[in-house]
Amino acid sequence: MKRILIAEDEDRISSFIEKGLRANGFRSETVTDGHSVVEFARSGEFDLLVLDIGLPGLDGFSVLRRIRADRIDIPIIILTARDAIEDTVAGLSGGADDYMRKPFSFDELLARVRLRLRSESAGEATILKVANLSLDLRTRRALVGDETIELTTREYALLEVFMRHPDEVLTRQQLLSQVWGFDFDPGSNVVDVYVRYLRGKLGTDRIETVRGAGYRLRAV
Repeated sequence: MKRILIAEDEDRISSFIEKGLRANGFRSETVTDGHSVVEFARSGEFDLLVLDIGLPGLDGFSVLRRIRADRIDIPIIILTARDAIEDTVAGLSGGADDYMRKPFSFDELLARVRLRLRSESAGEATILKVANLSLDLRTRRALVGDETIELTTREYALLEVFMRHPDEVLTRQQLLSQVWGFDFDPGSNVVDVYVRYLRGKLGTDRIETVRGAGYRLRAV
């Protein structure tokens, strides 16, 4: 399982990224100051770094310079509220692999994370399979057997979570936090609504209701 280091000092944003990464099969750890980022990157335990520029102690550009000076070749995606062209150029010329501005879409961040990791590990599987259901993570295409199923962005995200955890019971709270991120309302019935949508497209018996617990994607 790939490990992602998140360098972000805003709790709301780091929590949002962590939940989304976990929902998509990654392990993550968050650090909140620049000096810690450098130490964690030197450990060799992480496969990619999501780096905020506005860190306390040591800013992101300084972190980037130190990491590259140490010849640490971890892929780095800069994530920042700064929008000046000069900052983008400084980040990329300083050794970053990608640059994203806040506010951002998690789907876009996830796509960039996967792209950078695929360039490091070309043989990594990009298709999830559960029984006769398959999901192509590159093309975002879902199939039941040979039939292509059209999914909205939220339907796709929800199905991906289920397919990464086949036969596991996932609570509504887990699904809300993993698919809807920091925008979710804990009292919402949106999970039930979208499960109903998926059942309508994939078959009514594909996703089981586990009374008092949540939902489960059947693996057979």
